[in-house]
Amino acid sequence: MTDRAFLNVEASLTGRRWTGPTPTADRLAEAMMQATRLPLALCHTLVARSVTPPEAQAYLAPALRDLMPDPLRLRDMGPAAARFLAAIAARQRIAIFADYDVDGGASAALLLCWARAFGITPTLYIPDRIDEGYGPNVPAMAALGAAHDLILCVDCGTLSHDPIAAAGCDVVVLDHHLGGDTLPPALAVVNPNRQDEDGSLGHLCAAAVVFLMLVEANRQLREVGQKGPDLMSFMDLVALATVADVAPLIGVNRAFVRQGLKVMARRERPGLRALADIAKLDQAPTAYALGFVLGPRINAGGRIGQADLGARLLATDNPIEATRLAERLNQLNTERREIESAVRAEALAQVEARAVSSGGDTGPLAWAAGDGWHPGVVGIVAARVKEATHRPSVVIGFDGTVGKGSARSVEGVDLGAAIHLLAAEGLIEKGGGHRMAAGLSLSRAQLEPAMRRLAVLLARGAVPMTGAHSLRVDALLMPSAATPALIEEIDAAGPFGAASPAPRFAFANQQVTARPMGNGHLRLHFGDGGSPLEAVLFNAHDTPLGPAFLTPGHHRFHLAGRLELNTWGGRSRVQLRLEDASVANG
Repeated sequence: MTDRAFLNVEASLTGRRWTGPTPTADRLAEAMMQATRLPLALCHTLVARSVTPPEAQAYLAPALRDLMPDPLRLRDMGPAAARFLAAIAARQRIAIFADYDVDGGASAALLLCWARAFGITPTLYIPDRIDEGYGPNVPAMAALGAAHDLILCVDCGTLSHDPIAAAGCDVVVLDHHLGGDTLPPALAVVNPNRQDEDGSLGHLCAAAVVFLMLVEANRQLREVGQKGPDLMSFMDLVALATVADVAPLIGVNRAFVRQGLKVMARRERPGLRALADIAKLDQAPTAYALGFVLGPRINAGGRIGQADLGARLLATDNPIEATRLAERLNQLNTERREIESAVRAEALAQVEARAVSSGGDTGPLAWAAGDGWHPGVVGIVAARVKEATHRPSVVIGFDGTVGKGSARSVEGVDLGAAIHLLAAEGLIEKGGGHRMAAGLSLSRAQLEPAMRRLAVLLARGAVPMTGAHSLRVDALLMPSAATPALIEEIDAAGPFGAASPAPRFAFANQQVTARPMGNGHLRLHFGDGGSPLEAVLFNAHDTPLGPAFLTPGHHRFHLAGRLELNTWGGRSRVQLRLEDASVANG
Protein backbone atom coordinates (compact mmCIF):
# COMPACT_ATOMS: atom_id res chain seq x y z
CA MET A 1 0.00 0.00 0.00
CA THR A 2 1.37 3.44 -0.97
CA ASP A 3 1.92 5.84 1.92
CA ARG A 4 -0.38 8.82 2.05
CA ALA A 5 1.08 11.97 0.53
CA PHE A 6 2.22 14.60 3.00
CA LEU A 7 -0.57 17.17 3.50
CA ASN A 8 -2.39 15.13 0.81
CA VAL A 9 -0.27 16.79 -1.89
CA GLU A 10 -0.29 14.20 -4.66
CA ALA A 11 0.67 16.73 -7.34
CA SER A 12 1.99 20.14 -6.32
CA LEU A 13 2.08 23.18 -8.58
CA THR A 14 5.36 21.81 -9.95
CA GLY A 15 3.90 18.34 -10.37
CA ARG A 16 5.58 16.69 -7.41
CA ARG A 17 4.16 14.37 -4.77
CA TRP A 18 5.08 15.46 -1.26
CA THR A 19 6.42 12.83 1.10
CA GLY A 20 7.07 13.31 4.78
CA PRO A 21 8.58 11.47 7.70
CA THR A 22 7.21 8.01 8.31
CA PRO A 23 5.44 7.17 11.58
CA THR A 24 8.64 5.38 12.62
CA ALA A 25 10.69 8.51 11.95
CA ASP A 26 8.20 10.59 13.91
CA ARG A 27 8.54 8.24 16.89
CA LEU A 28 12.34 8.29 16.67
CA ALA A 29 12.35 12.10 16.58
CA GLU A 30 10.07 12.26 19.64
CA ALA A 31 12.31 9.79 21.48
CA MET A 32 15.43 11.78 20.57
CA MET A 33 13.83 14.99 21.82
CA GLN A 34 13.07 13.35 25.15
CA ALA A 35 16.56 11.85 25.46
CA THR A 36 18.57 14.90 24.32
CA ARG A 37 16.19 17.82 25.04
CA LEU A 38 16.96 19.13 21.56
CA PRO A 39 14.18 20.90 19.58
CA LEU A 40 11.83 18.55 17.74
CA ALA A 41 12.59 20.11 14.34
CA LEU A 42 16.31 19.48 14.90
CA CYS A 43 15.56 15.92 16.02
CA HIS A 44 13.70 15.31 12.76
CA THR A 45 16.76 16.58 10.90
CA LEU A 46 19.07 14.24 12.80
CA VAL A 47 16.80 11.22 12.44
CA ALA A 48 16.67 11.81 8.68
CA ARG A 49 20.47 11.43 8.73
CA SER A 50 20.27 8.17 10.73
CA VAL A 51 21.79 9.82 13.81
CA THR A 52 20.90 8.12 17.11
CA PRO A 53 20.49 9.94 20.45
CA PRO A 54 23.94 8.82 21.77
CA GLU A 55 25.53 10.11 18.55
CA ALA A 56 23.72 13.45 18.47
CA GLN A 57 26.22 15.65 20.31
CA ALA A 58 29.21 14.32 18.36
CA TYR A 59 27.32 14.83 15.10
CA LEU A 60 26.44 18.41 16.01
CA ALA A 61 30.08 19.20 16.81
CA PRO A 62 32.21 17.14 14.38
CA ALA A 63 35.88 17.25 15.33
CA LEU A 64 38.35 17.18 12.46
CA ARG A 65 40.87 15.27 14.57
CA ASP A 66 38.35 12.48 15.12
CA LEU A 67 37.22 12.24 11.51
CA MET A 68 40.49 12.86 9.66
CA PRO A 69 41.52 9.70 7.78
CA ASP A 70 45.10 8.47 7.77
CA PRO A 71 46.45 9.74 4.42
CA LEU A 72 48.31 6.44 3.97
CA ARG A 73 44.96 4.69 3.58
CA LEU A 74 45.17 5.88 -0.03
CA ARG A 75 47.43 3.96 -2.35
CA ASP A 76 50.60 5.73 -3.57
CA MET A 77 50.21 8.46 -0.93
CA GLY A 78 53.58 7.82 0.73
CA PRO A 79 55.60 7.93 -2.52
CA ALA A 80 53.64 10.98 -3.75
CA ALA A 81 54.41 13.02 -0.64
CA ALA A 82 58.03 11.85 -0.58
CA ARG A 83 58.59 12.84 -4.22
CA PHE A 84 57.04 16.25 -3.65
CA LEU A 85 59.24 16.82 -0.61
CA ALA A 86 62.33 15.71 -2.52
CA ALA A 87 61.59 18.23 -5.24
CA ILE A 88 61.12 20.97 -2.65
CA ALA A 89 64.36 20.06 -0.84
CA ALA A 90 66.40 19.91 -4.05
CA ARG A 91 64.72 23.07 -5.38
CA GLN A 92 63.75 21.23 -8.51
CA ARG A 93 61.50 22.67 -11.18
CA ILE A 94 57.87 21.81 -10.30
CA ALA A 95 54.81 22.27 -12.50
CA ILE A 96 51.16 22.01 -11.45
CA PHE A 97 48.69 20.94 -14.12
CA ALA A 98 45.20 21.66 -12.78
CA ASP A 99 41.61 21.47 -13.94
CA TYR A 100 39.91 24.78 -14.72
CA ASP A 101 37.10 24.54 -12.15
CA VAL A 102 36.98 25.56 -8.47
CA ASP A 103 38.23 22.17 -7.27
CA GLY A 104 41.19 22.31 -9.62
CA GLY A 105 41.94 25.92 -8.75
CA ALA A 106 41.75 25.28 -5.01
CA SER A 107 43.94 22.17 -5.39
CA ALA A 108 46.55 24.17 -7.26
CA ALA A 109 46.38 27.00 -4.72
CA LEU A 110 46.99 24.56 -1.85
CA LEU A 111 50.21 23.37 -3.48
CA LEU A 112 51.31 26.87 -4.49
CA CYS A 113 50.80 28.26 -0.99
CA TRP A 114 52.52 25.28 0.66
CA ALA A 115 55.53 25.50 -1.68
CA ARG A 116 55.75 29.27 -1.20
CA ALA A 117 56.52 28.67 2.49
CA PHE A 118 59.79 27.05 1.33
CA GLY A 119 60.61 29.79 -1.17
CA ILE A 120 59.52 27.70 -4.16
CA THR A 121 57.18 28.99 -6.88
CA PRO A 122 55.90 26.15 -9.06
CA THR A 123 54.71 26.76 -12.61
CA LEU A 124 50.93 26.83 -12.87
CA TYR A 125 49.35 25.40 -16.01
CA ILE A 126 45.60 25.24 -16.53
CA PRO A 127 44.35 24.17 -19.96
CA ASP A 128 41.99 26.27 -22.02
CA ARG A 129 38.51 24.74 -21.89
CA ILE A 130 37.79 25.36 -25.59
CA ASP A 131 41.20 24.86 -27.22
CA GLU A 132 42.48 22.01 -25.05
CA GLY A 133 39.52 20.57 -23.18
CA TYR A 134 39.58 18.78 -19.84
CA GLY A 135 42.71 17.16 -18.44
CA PRO A 136 46.29 16.68 -19.58
CA ASN A 137 47.02 16.66 -23.31
CA VAL A 138 50.13 15.43 -25.08
CA PRO A 139 51.53 18.79 -26.33
CA ALA A 140 51.11 20.52 -22.97
CA MET A 141 52.57 17.67 -20.94
CA ALA A 142 55.51 17.23 -23.33
CA ALA A 143 56.32 20.94 -23.08
CA LEU A 144 56.01 20.97 -19.29
CA GLY A 145 58.08 17.81 -18.98
CA ALA A 146 60.88 19.30 -21.04
CA ALA A 147 61.19 22.24 -18.67
CA HIS A 148 60.42 20.62 -15.29
CA ASP A 149 61.54 17.77 -13.07
CA LEU A 150 58.14 17.01 -11.53
CA ILE A 151 54.57 17.56 -12.71
CA LEU A 152 51.66 17.37 -10.26
CA CYS A 153 48.32 16.74 -12.00
CA VAL A 154 45.50 17.84 -9.70
CA ASP A 155 41.78 17.15 -10.23
CA CYS A 156 42.68 15.36 -13.45
CA GLY A 157 45.06 12.80 -14.90
CA THR A 158 43.66 9.44 -13.80
CA LEU A 159 42.67 8.51 -17.36
CA SER A 160 45.48 10.42 -19.13
CA HIS A 161 47.72 7.56 -20.20
CA ASP A 162 49.25 9.04 -23.37
CA PRO A 163 49.75 12.61 -22.08
CA ILE A 164 51.50 11.37 -18.91
CA ALA A 165 53.69 9.05 -20.97
CA ALA A 166 54.65 12.04 -23.12
CA ALA A 167 55.83 14.09 -20.13
CA GLY A 168 59.26 12.49 -19.92
CA CYS A 169 59.62 13.41 -16.25
CA ASP A 170 58.13 12.28 -12.94
CA VAL A 171 54.38 12.80 -12.71
CA VAL A 172 52.21 12.57 -9.59
CA VAL A 173 48.43 12.45 -10.01
CA LEU A 174 46.20 13.76 -7.19
CA ASP A 175 42.65 13.21 -8.36
CA HIS A 176 39.19 11.93 -7.43
CA HIS A 177 37.56 11.13 -10.76
CA LEU A 178 36.52 7.59 -11.53
CA GLY A 179 39.49 5.47 -12.54
CA GLY A 180 39.72 2.98 -15.39
CA ASP A 181 40.91 -0.60 -15.53
CA THR A 182 44.54 0.51 -15.85
CA LEU A 183 46.50 3.40 -14.39
CA PRO A 184 48.57 5.90 -16.37
CA PRO A 185 52.39 5.58 -16.24
CA ALA A 186 52.82 8.05 -13.37
CA LEU A 187 55.15 7.78 -10.40
CA ALA A 188 52.08 7.88 -8.15
CA VAL A 189 48.33 8.03 -8.69
CA VAL A 190 46.56 9.07 -5.49
CA ASN A 191 42.84 8.76 -6.05
CA PRO A 192 40.17 7.37 -3.69
CA ASN A 193 38.19 6.33 -6.78
CA ARG A 194 40.86 4.12 -8.28
CA GLN A 195 39.49 0.70 -9.16
CA ASP A 196 41.73 -0.91 -6.53
CA GLU A 197 40.60 1.37 -3.68
CA ASP A 198 37.84 0.29 -1.31
CA GLY A 199 35.77 3.43 -1.99
CA SER A 200 35.51 4.45 1.67
CA LEU A 201 37.04 7.85 0.82
CA GLY A 202 35.39 8.14 -2.56
CA HIS A 203 33.43 11.19 -1.40
CA LEU A 204 36.55 13.38 -1.23
CA CYS A 205 37.06 16.13 -3.78
CA ALA A 206 40.49 16.64 -5.36
CA ALA A 207 41.41 19.49 -3.00
CA ALA A 208 40.77 17.17 -0.05
CA VAL A 209 43.09 14.58 -1.63
CA VAL A 210 45.76 17.27 -2.07
CA PHE A 211 45.23 18.37 1.53
CA LEU A 212 45.77 14.79 2.74
CA MET A 213 48.97 14.64 0.71
CA LEU A 214 50.17 17.81 2.45
CA VAL A 215 49.24 16.27 5.82
CA GLU A 216 51.46 13.31 4.93
CA ALA A 217 54.21 15.65 3.72
CA ASN A 218 54.14 17.50 7.04
CA ARG A 219 54.30 14.17 8.88
CA GLN A 220 57.35 13.10 6.86
CA LEU A 221 58.99 16.44 7.64
CA ARG A 222 58.39 15.97 11.37
CA GLU A 223 60.12 12.59 11.18
CA VAL A 224 63.33 14.36 10.16
CA GLY A 225 62.95 17.20 12.65
CA GLN A 226 61.49 19.79 10.29
CA LYS A 227 58.23 21.68 10.38
CA GLY A 228 55.78 22.25 7.56
CA PRO A 229 53.26 25.08 7.07
CA ASP A 230 50.17 25.37 9.29
CA LEU A 231 47.64 23.34 7.36
CA MET A 232 44.65 24.52 9.38
CA SER A 233 44.99 27.89 7.65
CA PHE A 234 44.43 26.07 4.33
CA MET A 235 41.05 24.69 5.34
CA ASP A 236 39.16 27.53 3.63
CA LEU A 237 40.36 26.23 0.26
CA VAL A 238 39.32 22.66 1.07
CA ALA A 239 35.87 23.82 2.20
CA LEU A 240 35.39 25.93 -0.92
CA ALA A 241 36.31 23.07 -3.24
CA THR A 242 34.24 20.51 -1.34
CA VAL A 243 31.07 22.57 -1.63
CA ALA A 244 31.65 23.93 -5.14
CA ASP A 245 32.39 20.47 -6.52
CA VAL A 246 29.16 19.14 -4.97
CA ALA A 247 31.02 16.58 -2.89
CA PRO A 248 28.69 14.85 -0.41
CA LEU A 249 28.79 16.53 2.99
CA ILE A 250 29.27 13.35 4.96
CA GLY A 251 32.05 12.08 7.21
CA VAL A 252 35.21 14.14 7.15
CA ASN A 253 33.77 16.43 4.45
CA ARG A 254 31.40 17.91 7.05
CA ALA A 255 34.33 18.66 9.32
CA PHE A 256 36.36 20.09 6.43
CA VAL A 257 33.60 22.53 5.55
CA ARG A 258 32.75 23.53 9.11
CA GLN A 259 36.39 24.22 9.93
CA GLY A 260 36.98 25.89 6.59
CA LEU A 261 34.09 28.30 7.10
CA LYS A 262 35.61 29.34 10.42
CA VAL A 263 38.96 30.00 8.73
CA MET A 264 37.27 31.92 5.92
CA ALA A 265 35.41 34.09 8.42
CA ARG A 266 38.80 35.41 9.57
CA ARG A 267 39.22 36.96 6.09
CA GLU A 268 42.94 36.25 5.98
CA ARG A 269 43.16 35.02 2.37
CA PRO A 270 43.42 38.12 0.13
CA GLY A 271 41.71 36.55 -2.86
CA LEU A 272 38.65 35.29 -1.02
CA ARG A 273 38.41 38.53 0.96
CA ALA A 274 38.44 40.61 -2.24
CA LEU A 275 35.90 38.37 -3.95
CA ALA A 276 33.57 38.39 -0.94
CA ASP A 277 33.69 42.19 -0.86
CA ILE A 278 32.90 42.49 -4.57
CA ALA A 279 30.05 40.00 -4.17
CA LYS A 280 28.76 42.09 -1.24
CA LEU A 281 28.89 39.27 1.28
CA ASP A 282 28.40 41.23 4.49
CA GLN A 283 28.00 38.32 6.89
CA ALA A 284 29.88 35.21 7.95
CA PRO A 285 30.33 32.83 5.01
CA THR A 286 28.02 29.86 4.65
CA ALA A 287 28.06 26.72 2.54
CA TYR A 288 25.44 28.40 0.34
CA ALA A 289 27.78 31.34 -0.25
CA LEU A 290 30.59 28.98 -1.26
CA GLY A 291 28.43 27.10 -3.73
CA PHE A 292 26.31 29.87 -5.20
CA VAL A 293 28.14 33.17 -4.67
CA LEU A 294 31.90 32.64 -4.58
CA GLY A 295 32.11 29.38 -6.54
CA PRO A 296 30.47 30.64 -9.75
CA ARG A 297 32.69 33.71 -9.82
CA ILE A 298 35.86 31.65 -9.39
CA ASN A 299 34.64 29.31 -12.10
CA ALA A 300 33.94 32.14 -14.53
CA GLY A 301 37.56 32.40 -15.67
CA GLY A 302 37.68 28.75 -16.68
CA ARG A 303 34.26 28.94 -18.33
CA ILE A 304 34.49 31.97 -20.61
CA GLY A 305 37.72 33.80 -19.80
CA GLN A 306 41.31 33.09 -18.86
CA ALA A 307 41.52 29.62 -17.33
CA ASP A 308 44.04 30.35 -14.59
CA LEU A 309 42.33 33.40 -13.05
CA GLY A 310 40.57 31.45 -10.30
CA ALA A 311 43.66 29.56 -9.14
CA ARG A 312 45.73 32.75 -9.17
CA LEU A 313 43.09 34.56 -7.10
CA LEU A 314 43.05 31.79 -4.50
CA ALA A 315 46.84 31.57 -4.31
CA THR A 316 47.86 35.22 -4.31
CA ASP A 317 49.14 36.90 -1.15
CA ASN A 318 49.06 40.35 -2.78
CA PRO A 319 45.90 42.35 -1.88
CA ILE A 320 46.24 44.61 -4.94
CA GLU A 321 46.49 41.66 -7.31
CA ALA A 322 43.61 39.98 -5.45
CA THR A 323 41.33 42.96 -6.03
CA ARG A 324 42.23 43.12 -9.71
CA LEU A 325 41.61 39.41 -10.22
CA ALA A 326 38.36 39.47 -8.24
CA GLU A 327 37.02 42.37 -10.30
CA ARG A 328 37.85 40.57 -13.54
CA LEU A 329 36.20 37.34 -12.37
CA ASN A 330 33.12 39.22 -11.25
CA GLN A 331 32.87 40.84 -14.69
CA LEU A 332 33.29 37.48 -16.41
CA ASN A 333 30.60 35.99 -14.20
CA THR A 334 28.15 38.66 -15.35
CA GLU A 335 28.97 37.82 -18.97
CA ARG A 336 28.63 34.12 -18.18
CA ARG A 337 25.12 34.64 -16.79
CA GLU A 338 24.03 36.35 -20.01
CA ILE A 339 25.39 33.51 -22.16
CA GLU A 340 23.90 30.92 -19.83
CA SER A 341 20.46 32.52 -19.95
CA ALA A 342 20.23 32.19 -23.71
CA VAL A 343 21.47 28.58 -23.77
CA ARG A 344 19.21 27.61 -20.85
CA ALA A 345 16.10 28.88 -22.63
CA GLU A 346 16.93 26.84 -25.75
CA ALA A 347 17.83 23.72 -23.76
CA LEU A 348 14.65 23.78 -21.65
CA ALA A 349 12.56 24.29 -24.78
CA GLN A 350 14.17 21.20 -26.32
CA VAL A 351 13.55 19.13 -23.21
CA GLU A 352 9.93 20.25 -23.03
CA ALA A 353 9.36 19.51 -26.72
CA ARG A 354 10.86 16.04 -26.33
CA ALA A 355 8.62 15.40 -23.31
CA VAL A 356 5.52 16.50 -25.24
CA SER A 357 6.38 14.22 -28.13
CA SER A 358 6.79 11.36 -25.65
CA GLY A 359 3.42 11.89 -24.00
CA GLY A 360 4.50 14.35 -21.34
CA ASP A 361 7.35 12.43 -19.70
CA THR A 362 11.07 13.05 -20.18
CA GLY A 363 11.82 9.47 -19.15
CA PRO A 364 14.78 8.76 -16.90
CA LEU A 365 17.02 11.30 -18.67
CA ALA A 366 16.69 14.93 -19.75
CA TRP A 367 19.07 16.10 -22.46
CA ALA A 368 19.58 18.85 -25.00
CA ALA A 369 22.16 19.74 -27.64
CA GLY A 370 22.70 22.77 -29.82
CA ASP A 371 25.08 24.40 -32.25
CA GLY A 372 27.29 27.13 -30.90
CA TRP A 373 26.37 26.60 -27.27
CA HIS A 374 29.35 27.83 -25.28
CA PRO A 375 31.13 24.85 -23.69
CA GLY A 376 31.80 26.97 -20.63
CA VAL A 377 28.13 27.13 -19.66
CA VAL A 378 26.80 23.69 -20.60
CA GLY A 379 27.55 22.39 -17.10
CA ILE A 380 25.54 25.15 -15.44
CA VAL A 381 22.70 24.70 -17.90
CA ALA A 382 22.72 20.95 -17.24
CA ALA A 383 22.27 21.78 -13.56
CA ARG A 384 19.34 24.06 -14.39
CA VAL A 385 17.72 21.36 -16.54
CA LYS A 386 18.19 18.88 -13.70
CA GLU A 387 16.50 21.27 -11.29
CA ALA A 388 13.59 21.84 -13.68
CA THR A 389 13.02 18.17 -14.52
CA HIS A 390 14.29 16.41 -11.40
CA ARG A 391 16.14 14.07 -13.73
CA PRO A 392 19.81 13.40 -14.51
CA SER A 393 20.56 15.86 -17.30
CA VAL A 394 23.04 16.20 -20.16
CA VAL A 395 23.65 19.37 -22.17
CA ILE A 396 25.96 19.36 -25.20
CA GLY A 397 27.30 22.20 -27.34
CA PHE A 398 28.42 21.47 -30.89
CA ASP A 399 31.14 23.20 -32.89
CA GLY A 400 30.79 21.65 -36.31
CA THR A 401 30.68 17.88 -35.84
CA VAL A 402 32.40 17.97 -32.42
CA GLY A 403 30.24 18.11 -29.31
CA LYS A 404 31.36 18.84 -25.76
CA GLY A 405 28.92 18.33 -22.95
CA SER A 406 28.37 18.16 -19.24
CA ALA A 407 26.08 16.00 -17.15
CA ARG A 408 24.57 16.65 -13.74
CA SER A 409 22.93 14.03 -11.57
CA VAL A 410 20.33 13.67 -8.85
CA GLU A 411 20.78 11.89 -5.54
CA GLY A 412 21.00 8.13 -5.96
CA VAL A 413 22.29 8.19 -9.53
CA ASP A 414 26.00 7.61 -10.25
CA LEU A 415 26.05 9.45 -13.56
CA GLY A 416 29.85 9.45 -13.75
CA ALA A 417 29.81 5.65 -13.88
CA ALA A 418 27.19 5.69 -16.63
CA ILE A 419 29.16 8.19 -18.74
CA HIS A 420 32.31 6.14 -18.19
CA LEU A 421 30.44 3.08 -19.45
CA LEU A 422 29.37 4.93 -22.60
CA ALA A 423 33.03 5.71 -23.31
CA ALA A 424 34.06 2.10 -22.65
CA GLU A 425 31.39 0.92 -25.09
CA GLY A 426 32.66 3.31 -27.76
CA LEU A 427 29.40 5.26 -27.93
CA ILE A 428 31.17 8.55 -27.17
CA GLU A 429 34.70 9.77 -27.85
CA LYS A 430 35.56 10.14 -24.19
CA GLY A 431 33.89 10.83 -20.89
CA GLY A 432 34.10 10.45 -17.16
CA GLY A 433 33.60 12.21 -13.87
CA HIS A 434 32.10 11.38 -10.51
CA ARG A 435 28.68 10.55 -9.08
CA MET A 436 27.07 13.99 -9.37
CA ALA A 437 28.87 15.51 -12.37
CA ALA A 438 30.53 14.28 -15.52
CA GLY A 439 31.88 15.50 -18.84
CA LEU A 440 31.83 13.98 -22.29
CA SER A 441 32.78 14.61 -25.88
CA LEU A 442 31.20 12.97 -28.91
CA SER A 443 30.51 13.37 -32.60
CA ARG A 444 27.20 14.50 -34.03
CA ALA A 445 26.59 10.99 -35.34
CA GLN A 446 27.04 9.56 -31.84
CA LEU A 447 24.56 11.92 -30.17
CA GLU A 448 21.24 10.11 -30.56
CA PRO A 449 22.61 6.57 -29.99
CA ALA A 450 24.54 7.67 -26.90
CA MET A 451 21.56 9.42 -25.33
CA ARG A 452 19.33 6.43 -26.06
CA ARG A 453 21.85 4.10 -24.44
CA LEU A 454 22.23 6.37 -21.41
CA ALA A 455 18.45 6.45 -20.97
CA VAL A 456 18.35 2.66 -21.18
CA LEU A 457 21.04 2.36 -18.50
CA LEU A 458 19.00 4.55 -16.20
CA ALA A 459 15.71 2.84 -17.00
CA ARG A 460 17.16 -0.61 -16.40
CA GLY A 461 18.57 0.42 -13.07
CA ALA A 462 22.17 -0.18 -14.13
CA VAL A 463 22.62 3.14 -12.40
CA PRO A 464 20.30 3.40 -9.35
CA MET A 465 17.38 5.81 -9.65
CA THR A 466 15.41 7.32 -6.80
CA GLY A 467 12.06 9.08 -6.80
CA ALA A 468 12.66 12.12 -8.96
CA HIS A 469 9.03 13.26 -8.97
CA SER A 470 8.72 13.49 -5.19
CA LEU A 471 9.55 16.26 -2.76
CA ARG A 472 10.72 15.21 0.67
CA VAL A 473 9.47 17.30 3.60
CA ASP A 474 11.20 16.87 6.95
CA ALA A 475 8.56 18.35 9.23
CA LEU A 476 5.51 20.60 9.48
CA LEU A 477 5.93 23.99 11.18
CA MET A 478 3.73 26.86 12.24
CA PRO A 479 4.99 30.25 11.01
CA SER A 480 5.40 31.42 14.60
CA ALA A 481 7.84 28.55 15.26
CA ALA A 482 10.23 29.71 12.53
CA THR A 483 12.50 31.82 14.73
CA PRO A 484 16.16 32.82 14.46
CA ALA A 485 16.88 30.60 17.47
CA LEU A 486 15.41 27.57 15.68
CA ILE A 487 17.51 28.24 12.58
CA GLU A 488 20.67 28.54 14.63
CA GLU A 489 19.89 25.22 16.34
CA ILE A 490 19.22 23.50 13.02
CA ASP A 491 22.40 24.96 11.50
CA ALA A 492 24.34 22.96 14.07
CA ALA A 493 23.40 19.86 12.05
CA GLY A 494 25.09 21.38 8.99
CA PRO A 495 26.80 22.31 6.87
CA PHE A 496 24.16 21.39 4.34
CA GLY A 497 24.73 20.45 0.74
CA ALA A 498 25.11 17.39 -1.47
CA ALA A 499 23.97 14.17 0.27
CA SER A 500 23.08 16.22 3.35
CA PRO A 501 20.48 18.78 2.24
CA ALA A 502 19.15 21.44 4.55
CA PRO A 503 15.88 20.29 6.14
CA ARG A 504 12.78 21.24 4.23
CA PHE A 505 9.77 22.44 6.20
CA ALA A 506 6.13 22.72 5.18
CA PHE A 507 3.64 25.39 6.25
CA ALA A 508 0.03 24.32 5.81
CA ASN A 509 -2.95 26.29 4.53
CA GLN A 510 -1.35 29.74 4.39
CA GLN A 511 -2.78 32.96 2.98
CA VAL A 512 -0.06 34.38 0.75
CA THR A 513 0.59 37.84 -0.62
CA ALA A 514 3.20 38.31 -3.34
CA ARG A 515 4.98 41.17 -5.03
CA PRO A 516 7.76 41.29 -7.62
CA MET A 517 11.23 42.15 -6.33
CA GLY A 518 13.10 42.47 -9.63
CA ASN A 519 15.11 40.06 -11.77
CA GLY A 520 12.12 37.76 -12.03
CA HIS A 521 12.01 37.03 -8.28
CA LEU A 522 9.04 37.27 -5.91
CA ARG A 523 8.79 38.39 -2.29
CA LEU A 524 6.03 36.61 -0.38
CA HIS A 525 4.45 37.04 3.03
CA PHE A 526 2.31 34.50 4.84
CA GLY A 527 1.02 33.64 8.31
CA ASP A 528 -2.29 34.24 10.02
CA GLY A 529 -2.09 36.91 12.72
CA GLY A 530 0.97 38.40 14.34
CA SER A 531 4.05 39.15 12.27
CA PRO A 532 3.94 37.45 8.87
CA LEU A 533 6.80 35.23 7.77
CA GLU A 534 8.70 36.28 4.69
CA ALA A 535 9.53 34.03 1.74
CA VAL A 536 11.49 34.51 -1.44
CA LEU A 537 10.88 32.73 -4.74
CA PHE A 538 13.78 33.04 -7.13
CA ASN A 539 13.27 32.88 -10.90
CA ALA A 540 9.56 32.83 -10.20
CA HIS A 541 8.43 32.65 -13.83
CA ASP A 542 10.65 29.66 -14.68
CA THR A 543 8.15 27.44 -12.82
CA PRO A 544 4.35 27.41 -12.39
CA LEU A 545 4.77 28.88 -8.90
CA GLY A 546 5.15 32.53 -9.89
CA PRO A 547 1.98 32.80 -11.99
CA ALA A 548 -0.02 30.93 -9.32
CA PHE A 549 0.88 33.44 -6.63
CA LEU A 550 0.32 36.46 -8.89
CA THR A 551 -3.08 35.33 -10.20
CA PRO A 552 -5.82 37.38 -8.52
CA GLY A 553 -7.88 35.47 -6.01
CA HIS A 554 -7.88 34.32 -2.44
CA HIS A 555 -6.24 30.92 -2.72
CA ARG A 556 -4.57 29.48 0.29
CA PHE A 557 -1.43 27.45 -0.20
CA HIS A 558 0.66 24.74 1.37
CA LEU A 559 4.28 25.95 1.17
CA ALA A 560 7.56 24.03 1.31
CA GLY A 561 11.12 25.25 1.43
CA ARG A 562 14.27 25.86 3.44
CA LEU A 563 14.55 28.31 6.31
CA GLU A 564 17.42 30.77 6.44
CA LEU A 565 18.46 33.98 8.14
CA ASN A 566 18.46 37.01 5.88
CA THR A 567 20.86 39.57 7.30
CA TRP A 568 20.73 43.11 6.01
CA GLY A 569 21.92 46.32 7.64
CA GLY A 570 23.00 44.48 10.76
CA ARG A 571 19.55 42.99 11.33
CA SER A 572 18.58 39.34 10.81
CA ARG A 573 15.14 38.02 9.99
CA VAL A 574 13.80 34.59 9.16
CA GLN A 575 13.14 33.88 5.50
CA LEU A 576 11.73 30.86 3.71
CA ARG A 577 13.51 30.01 0.46
CA LEU A 578 10.43 28.66 -1.30
CA GLU A 579 10.82 25.50 -3.38
CA ASP A 580 7.29 24.25 -3.97
CA ALA A 581 3.66 24.96 -3.20
CA SER A 582 0.22 23.46 -3.59
CA VAL A 583 -3.21 25.02 -3.52
CA ALA A 584 -4.78 24.11 -0.17
CA ASN A 585 -8.18 22.50 -0.51
CA GLY A 586 -10.72 23.62 2.05
